[in-house]
Amino acid sequence: MVSPSEAARRVLVTGCSGFTGRYVVEALVEAGHTVIDAEGAGSRFDLTQPTTVSAAIRAARPDYVIHLAAVSFVGHGDAAAFYAVNTVGTANLLEAILAEGIEPRRVVVASSANVYGNADAEPILESTPLAPVNHYAASKLAMEHIARSYSDRLPIVLTRPFNYSGVGQAESFLVPKLVAHFAERRSFVELGNLDVVRDFSDVRAVAQAYLRLLGAEEVPEAITNLCSGVGRSLRWVLQQLRELSGHDLEVRVNPAFVRASEVHRLVGSRSRMEAALGSLPFQDFRATLAWMLEERTTGAKVARSP
Repeated sequence: MVSPSEAARRVLVTGCSGFTGRYVVEALVEAGHTVIDAEGAGSRFDLTQPTTVSAAIRAARPDYVIHLAAVSFVGHGDAAAFYAVNTVGTANLLEAILAEGIEPRRVVVASSANVYGNADAEPILESTPLAPVNHYAASKLAMEHIARSYSDRLPIVLTRPFNYSGVGQAESFLVPKLVAHFAERRSFVELGNLDVVRDFSDVRAVAQAYLRLLGAEEVPEAITNLCSGVGRSLRWVLQQLRELSGHDLEVRVNPAFVRASEVHRLVGSRSRMEAALGSLPFQDFRATLAWMLEERTTGAKVARSP
Protein backbone atom coordinates (compact mmCIF):
# COMPACT_ATOMS: atom_id res chain seq x y z
CA MET A 1 0.00 0.00 0.00
CA VAL A 2 0.98 3.66 -0.28
CA SER A 3 2.55 5.46 2.64
CA PRO A 4 0.56 8.62 3.50
CA SER A 5 3.67 10.21 5.00
CA GLU A 6 5.65 10.20 1.75
CA ALA A 7 7.41 13.58 1.56
CA ALA A 8 7.21 15.82 -1.46
CA ARG A 9 10.00 15.14 -3.94
CA ARG A 10 11.49 16.33 -7.20
CA VAL A 11 9.98 14.23 -9.98
CA LEU A 12 11.39 14.27 -13.50
CA VAL A 13 8.67 13.41 -16.03
CA THR A 14 9.33 12.68 -19.69
CA GLY A 15 6.40 13.34 -21.98
CA CYS A 16 4.95 16.12 -19.77
CA SER A 17 3.21 17.75 -22.72
CA GLY A 18 1.64 14.51 -23.94
CA PHE A 19 -1.90 13.33 -23.24
CA THR A 20 -0.99 11.17 -20.23
CA GLY A 21 1.77 13.47 -19.07
CA ARG A 22 -0.53 16.44 -18.54
CA TYR A 23 -2.72 14.45 -16.14
CA VAL A 24 0.25 12.91 -14.34
CA VAL A 25 1.80 16.34 -13.84
CA GLU A 26 -1.49 17.67 -12.47
CA ALA A 27 -1.76 14.78 -9.99
CA LEU A 28 1.86 15.23 -8.86
CA VAL A 29 1.49 18.97 -8.32
CA GLU A 30 -1.75 18.52 -6.38
CA ALA A 31 0.08 16.05 -4.14
CA GLY A 32 2.79 18.62 -3.42
CA HIS A 33 5.61 17.24 -5.55
CA THR A 34 7.93 19.45 -7.60
CA VAL A 35 7.61 18.39 -11.24
CA ILE A 36 10.53 18.80 -13.60
CA ASP A 37 9.66 18.71 -17.29
CA ALA A 38 12.42 16.74 -19.02
CA GLU A 39 11.97 18.87 -22.11
CA GLY A 40 12.61 21.98 -20.03
CA ALA A 41 15.43 20.53 -17.93
CA GLY A 42 17.77 19.99 -20.86
CA SER A 43 18.41 22.12 -23.92
CA ARG A 44 16.66 20.56 -26.94
CA PHE A 45 15.82 17.36 -25.04
CA ASP A 46 15.56 14.42 -27.44
CA LEU A 47 15.45 10.81 -26.25
CA THR A 48 17.26 9.69 -29.39
CA GLN A 49 20.20 12.03 -28.64
CA PRO A 50 22.15 10.83 -25.56
CA THR A 51 23.86 14.19 -24.94
CA THR A 52 20.55 16.02 -24.56
CA VAL A 53 19.22 13.31 -22.25
CA SER A 54 22.32 13.56 -20.06
CA ALA A 55 21.96 17.35 -19.93
CA ALA A 56 18.37 17.03 -18.70
CA ILE A 57 19.30 14.51 -15.99
CA ARG A 58 22.27 16.61 -14.88
CA ALA A 59 20.10 19.72 -14.58
CA ALA A 60 17.19 17.99 -12.84
CA ARG A 61 18.90 15.66 -10.35
CA PRO A 62 15.51 14.11 -9.54
CA ASP A 63 14.40 12.02 -6.59
CA TYR A 64 12.02 10.12 -8.87
CA VAL A 65 11.65 9.59 -12.61
CA ILE A 66 8.42 8.82 -14.48
CA HIS A 67 9.15 7.91 -18.09
CA LEU A 68 6.07 8.38 -20.28
CA ALA A 69 7.51 9.77 -23.52
CA ALA A 70 6.95 7.44 -26.46
CA VAL A 71 5.65 7.04 -29.98
CA SER A 72 2.31 5.54 -28.93
CA PHE A 73 -0.08 5.54 -31.90
CA VAL A 74 -0.12 1.97 -33.27
CA GLY A 75 -0.89 3.23 -36.77
CA HIS A 76 2.16 5.53 -36.83
CA GLY A 77 3.66 5.31 -40.32
CA ASP A 78 7.38 5.23 -39.41
CA ALA A 79 8.23 1.82 -37.97
CA ALA A 80 11.81 2.84 -37.20
CA ALA A 81 10.58 5.65 -34.95
CA PHE A 82 9.01 3.14 -32.55
CA TYR A 83 12.41 1.59 -31.85
CA ALA A 84 14.42 4.82 -31.97
CA VAL A 85 12.25 6.49 -29.32
CA ASN A 86 10.59 3.71 -27.33
CA THR A 87 13.48 1.27 -27.16
CA VAL A 88 16.79 3.06 -27.73
CA GLY A 89 15.46 6.28 -26.19
CA THR A 90 14.63 4.48 -22.95
CA ALA A 91 18.11 2.95 -22.89
CA ASN A 92 19.57 6.44 -23.32
CA LEU A 93 17.54 7.70 -20.37
CA LEU A 94 18.54 4.89 -18.02
CA GLU A 95 22.16 5.12 -19.05
CA ALA A 96 22.18 8.86 -18.41
CA ILE A 97 20.79 8.38 -14.89
CA LEU A 98 23.67 6.06 -14.10
CA ALA A 99 26.33 8.13 -15.88
CA GLU A 100 25.34 11.30 -14.01
CA GLY A 101 25.54 9.53 -10.65
CA ILE A 102 21.85 10.02 -9.86
CA GLU A 103 20.35 7.69 -7.26
CA PRO A 104 16.58 8.03 -7.69
CA ARG A 105 14.27 6.37 -5.20
CA ARG A 106 12.20 4.93 -8.03
CA VAL A 107 12.18 4.97 -11.83
CA VAL A 108 8.72 4.25 -13.23
CA VAL A 109 8.74 3.23 -16.90
CA ALA A 110 5.55 2.99 -18.98
CA SER A 111 5.35 -0.07 -21.23
CA SER A 112 2.03 -1.22 -22.73
CA ALA A 113 -0.51 -4.04 -22.50
CA ASN A 114 0.00 -4.41 -26.24
CA VAL A 115 3.00 -6.62 -25.44
CA TYR A 116 0.52 -9.42 -24.60
CA GLY A 117 -0.86 -9.59 -28.15
CA ASN A 118 -3.62 -12.15 -28.65
CA ALA A 119 -3.23 -13.80 -25.26
CA ASP A 120 -5.16 -16.99 -24.51
CA ALA A 121 -5.74 -15.97 -20.88
CA GLU A 122 -8.47 -13.70 -19.53
CA PRO A 123 -7.96 -11.78 -17.40
CA ILE A 124 -4.34 -11.36 -18.41
CA LEU A 125 -1.82 -11.72 -15.60
CA GLU A 126 1.62 -10.10 -15.66
CA SER A 127 3.05 -13.63 -16.04
CA THR A 128 1.01 -14.34 -19.20
CA PRO A 129 3.30 -15.17 -22.18
CA LEU A 130 4.03 -12.14 -24.36
CA ALA A 131 3.27 -12.13 -28.09
CA PRO A 132 3.41 -8.63 -29.66
CA VAL A 133 1.78 -8.34 -33.09
CA ASN A 134 2.92 -4.90 -34.28
CA HIS A 135 5.96 -2.61 -34.21
CA TYR A 136 4.62 -0.51 -31.33
CA ALA A 137 4.17 -3.56 -29.12
CA ALA A 138 7.49 -5.10 -30.19
CA SER A 139 9.32 -1.86 -29.40
CA LYS A 140 7.76 -1.80 -25.94
CA LEU A 141 8.70 -5.41 -25.26
CA ALA A 142 12.29 -4.72 -26.33
CA MET A 143 12.21 -1.70 -24.03
CA GLU A 144 11.11 -3.90 -21.12
CA HIS A 145 14.07 -6.23 -21.66
CA ILE A 146 16.46 -3.28 -21.74
CA ALA A 147 14.93 -1.75 -18.61
CA ARG A 148 15.22 -5.04 -16.75
CA SER A 149 18.92 -5.18 -17.60
CA TYR A 150 19.31 -2.05 -15.43
CA SER A 151 17.22 -3.35 -12.53
CA ASP A 152 20.29 -4.44 -10.55
CA ARG A 153 21.49 -0.81 -10.53
CA LEU A 154 18.27 1.22 -10.62
CA PRO A 155 14.95 0.78 -8.72
CA ILE A 156 12.86 0.29 -11.86
CA VAL A 157 9.13 -0.40 -11.93
CA LEU A 158 7.52 -1.25 -15.27
CA THR A 159 3.84 -0.59 -15.92
CA ARG A 160 1.65 -2.13 -18.61
CA PRO A 161 -1.30 0.23 -19.04
CA PHE A 162 -4.29 -1.16 -20.91
CA ASN A 163 -6.44 1.11 -23.10
CA TYR A 164 -7.45 4.41 -21.51
CA SER A 165 -8.90 7.68 -22.68
CA GLY A 166 -10.11 11.10 -21.56
CA VAL A 167 -10.44 14.75 -22.50
CA GLY A 168 -7.53 15.91 -24.63
CA GLN A 169 -6.64 12.63 -26.32
CA ALA A 170 -6.02 12.98 -30.06
CA GLU A 171 -8.83 11.94 -32.40
CA SER A 172 -6.45 9.56 -34.16
CA PHE A 173 -7.31 7.28 -31.21
CA LEU A 174 -10.60 5.39 -31.36
CA VAL A 175 -12.57 6.64 -28.34
CA PRO A 176 -12.04 10.40 -28.88
CA LYS A 177 -12.83 9.87 -32.56
CA LEU A 178 -16.19 8.34 -31.62
CA VAL A 179 -16.91 11.03 -29.02
CA ALA A 180 -16.30 13.72 -31.65
CA HIS A 181 -18.67 12.05 -34.10
CA PHE A 182 -21.48 11.89 -31.55
CA ALA A 183 -20.85 15.36 -30.13
CA GLU A 184 -20.99 16.87 -33.61
CA ARG A 185 -24.01 14.71 -34.44
CA ARG A 186 -22.51 13.40 -37.62
CA SER A 187 -24.53 11.06 -39.81
CA PHE A 188 -22.02 8.19 -40.01
CA VAL A 189 -18.66 6.94 -38.79
CA GLU A 190 -16.18 4.57 -40.46
CA LEU A 191 -14.67 1.91 -38.24
CA GLY A 192 -12.82 -1.38 -38.48
CA ASN A 193 -13.60 -4.51 -36.48
CA LEU A 194 -16.63 -3.79 -34.26
CA ASP A 195 -16.18 -6.92 -32.16
CA VAL A 196 -12.81 -6.14 -30.58
CA VAL A 197 -12.88 -6.10 -26.77
CA ARG A 198 -10.68 -3.81 -24.70
CA ASP A 199 -10.07 -3.03 -21.04
CA PHE A 200 -10.93 0.69 -21.12
CA SER A 201 -9.98 3.04 -18.28
CA ASP A 202 -9.96 6.74 -17.44
CA VAL A 203 -6.69 8.67 -17.88
CA ARG A 204 -7.27 10.25 -14.45
CA ALA A 205 -7.16 6.82 -12.80
CA VAL A 206 -3.93 6.06 -14.66
CA ALA A 207 -2.43 9.32 -13.42
CA GLN A 208 -3.36 8.41 -9.85
CA ALA A 209 -1.68 5.03 -10.30
CA TYR A 210 1.58 6.70 -11.33
CA LEU A 211 1.36 9.04 -8.36
CA ARG A 212 0.84 6.16 -5.96
CA LEU A 213 3.71 4.18 -7.45
CA LEU A 214 6.09 6.83 -6.15
CA GLY A 215 4.99 6.24 -2.57
CA ALA A 216 4.32 2.52 -2.68
CA GLU A 217 5.98 0.89 0.32
CA GLU A 218 6.93 -2.12 -1.77
CA VAL A 219 7.68 -2.21 -5.48
CA PRO A 220 4.93 -4.34 -7.09
CA GLU A 221 7.13 -7.21 -8.27
CA ALA A 222 8.93 -5.11 -10.90
CA ILE A 223 5.98 -4.93 -13.31
CA THR A 224 2.26 -4.27 -12.96
CA ASN A 225 -0.81 -3.99 -15.16
CA LEU A 226 -2.79 -0.76 -14.97
CA CYS A 227 -6.33 -1.74 -15.88
CA SER A 228 -9.98 -2.00 -14.89
CA GLY A 229 -10.22 -5.77 -15.26
CA VAL A 230 -13.44 -5.31 -17.29
CA GLY A 231 -13.71 -6.11 -21.00
CA ARG A 232 -15.90 -3.88 -23.14
CA SER A 233 -16.54 -4.22 -26.87
CA LEU A 234 -16.51 -1.44 -29.41
CA ARG A 235 -20.24 -2.08 -29.83
CA TRP A 236 -20.66 -1.36 -26.09
CA VAL A 237 -18.85 1.98 -26.45
CA LEU A 238 -21.07 2.93 -29.38
CA GLN A 239 -24.21 2.10 -27.42
CA GLN A 240 -23.12 4.18 -24.42
CA LEU A 241 -22.47 7.17 -26.66
CA ARG A 242 -25.86 6.76 -28.32
CA GLU A 243 -27.56 6.84 -24.92
CA LEU A 244 -25.47 9.68 -23.51
CA SER A 245 -25.76 11.92 -26.55
CA GLY A 246 -29.32 11.10 -27.62
CA HIS A 247 -27.95 10.78 -31.14
CA ASP A 248 -27.56 7.81 -33.47
CA LEU A 249 -25.42 7.44 -36.54
CA GLU A 250 -24.68 4.89 -39.22
CA VAL A 251 -21.66 2.69 -38.60
CA ARG A 252 -19.81 1.78 -41.77
CA VAL A 253 -17.13 -0.89 -41.66
CA ASN A 254 -14.15 0.25 -43.72
CA PRO A 255 -11.93 -2.72 -44.68
CA ALA A 256 -8.94 -0.37 -44.71
CA PHE A 257 -9.35 0.06 -40.94
CA VAL A 258 -9.30 -3.69 -40.24
CA ARG A 259 -5.75 -4.67 -39.25
CA ALA A 260 -4.52 -8.08 -40.36
CA SER A 261 -2.75 -8.44 -37.00
CA GLU A 262 -5.70 -7.23 -34.91
CA VAL A 263 -5.66 -8.04 -31.20
CA HIS A 264 -9.20 -9.30 -30.60
CA ARG A 265 -9.46 -9.28 -26.79
CA LEU A 266 -7.24 -7.48 -24.29
CA VAL A 267 -8.53 -7.61 -20.70
CA GLY A 268 -6.17 -7.43 -17.74
CA SER A 269 -6.00 -8.60 -14.15
CA ARG A 270 -5.84 -5.74 -11.65
CA SER A 271 -4.96 -7.91 -8.64
CA ARG A 272 -1.26 -7.00 -8.50
CA MET A 273 -2.00 -3.31 -9.05
CA GLU A 274 -4.53 -3.20 -6.22
CA ALA A 275 -2.29 -5.17 -3.86
CA ALA A 276 0.41 -2.52 -4.25
CA LEU A 277 -1.62 0.66 -4.76
CA GLY A 278 -5.04 0.05 -3.21
CA SER A 279 -8.35 0.68 -4.91
CA LEU A 280 -8.32 3.08 -7.87
CA PRO A 281 -11.25 4.53 -9.91
CA PHE A 282 -10.63 2.32 -12.94
CA GLN A 283 -14.01 0.75 -13.67
CA ASP A 284 -16.79 3.22 -14.62
CA PHE A 285 -15.84 3.94 -18.22
CA ARG A 286 -19.36 5.15 -19.02
CA ALA A 287 -18.64 8.11 -16.70
CA THR A 288 -15.44 8.78 -18.67
CA LEU A 289 -17.41 8.83 -21.92
CA ALA A 290 -19.92 11.24 -20.37
CA TRP A 291 -17.09 13.55 -19.26
CA MET A 292 -15.52 13.52 -22.71
CA LEU A 293 -18.83 14.04 -24.46
CA GLU A 294 -19.84 16.94 -22.18
CA GLU A 295 -16.58 18.80 -22.69
CA ARG A 296 -16.65 18.19 -26.43
CA THR A 297 -20.29 19.22 -26.73
CA THR A 298 -20.28 22.31 -24.51
CA GLY A 299 -16.71 23.44 -25.01
CA ALA A 300 -16.62 24.19 -21.29
CA LYS A 301 -13.84 22.88 -19.09
CA VAL A 302 -15.24 20.06 -16.97
CA ALA A 303 -13.77 19.11 -13.58
CA ARG A 304 -10.93 16.62 -13.98
CA SER A 305 -11.52 14.63 -10.79
CA PRO A 306 -12.61 11.05 -11.60
